[in-house]
Amino acid sequence: MTDGADEERDDPPLPRETAVLFGHDGAEREFLAVYRSGRVPHAWLIGGEPGIGKATLAYRMARFVLAHPDPSRVTTATSLALDPAHPTVRRIAVNAHPDLLVLERTLGDNGKMRTVITVDQVRRLTTFFGSTAGEGGWRVCIVDSADELKYPEGSNALLKMLEEPPARSLFLLVSHAPGRLLPTIRSRCRRLSLKPLAQGDVVSAASIALAAAPSDPVVANAAAAARGSVSRAIALAGGPMLALREKVGELLAALPATDPHALHAIGDQLDRNRGLLDVFVGTIRDWLSARLDIEANNPGRLARVADLWDRLNRSARDVEIYNLERKPLVFAIFGLLAEASRG
Repeated sequence: MTDGADEERDDPPLPRETAVLFGHDGAEREFLAVYRSGRVPHAWLIGGEPGIGKATLAYRMARFVLAHPDPSRVTTATSLALDPAHPTVRRIAVNAHPDLLVLERTLGDNGKMRTVITVDQVRRLTTFFGSTAGEGGWRVCIVDSADELKYPEGSNALLKMLEEPPARSLFLLVSHAPGRLLPTIRSRCRRLSLKPLAQGDVVSAASIALAAAPSDPVVANAAAAARGSVSRAIALAGGPMLALREKVGELLAALPATDPHALHAIGDQLDRNRGLLDVFVGTIRDWLSARLDIEANNPGRLARVADLWDRLNRSARDVEIYNLERKPLVFAIFGLLAEASRG
């Protein structure tokens, strides 16, 4: 990234606008083989850490199915890629395809982003799947992400659709922590588990998103610290974000010991630059997400980690909604993490 790039660079493309997917050829081949067979599961759960390409893969799957509604006619396809000029690609990029419904968080009446996907949004599925496909093929729903469904109403409304799927319907559920979804939702989905990307793939994807050269040291350093996540690398390329993430990572690695002076410094930093709250919370979420996988076979510890996840999200949401000071949140969260680490 050269000097002045921040002023000239547009926002990174959204998954629905992204044509290239790095590092998940195996998942693409798996879906393509199943699709060719004509025996397509009506629901897929695409799981993995944040920022590794789950939503990008979901949109590639949706584009391919909507562009090729007859599985028997894709025998020569080797990937899910479509020509960027294809009408399906163009319509999905501007969120205007009649046979694709995307459930994601939206702006509320107060102009701020909602913290959940509401039950009213999920109930739109009844009308969407109750009508004939506009182009005579599939009707596809992407849930990005299923972790953000309002619980329990939104989750139960989606479950009802999964239990009685309409003909030629395809549900693509993106999840950062599949283990936290309702077991009844998980059991009705075919799983696609994505792994964090290799550092070289992160560099390639982030450089495209940031309109920077792959050799740019800022991109390279951000990718090295991103632990396989493109979105994390993009965020870290901002400078202060990378430094904050590294410091929070050091404190997490030292648990159950805590450093009050370092926590004070982080709290002051978050109060001065309130845009850094997402980096702080995201770093801890990533750490907890890894713990969920590690403790998968230990129900007691798994429950404690899941409880910490919920407390973190609730506390961060309250701080943001009510514009509270950040420092008490920093101490409260690390206090809970230290206590849990001793257990």
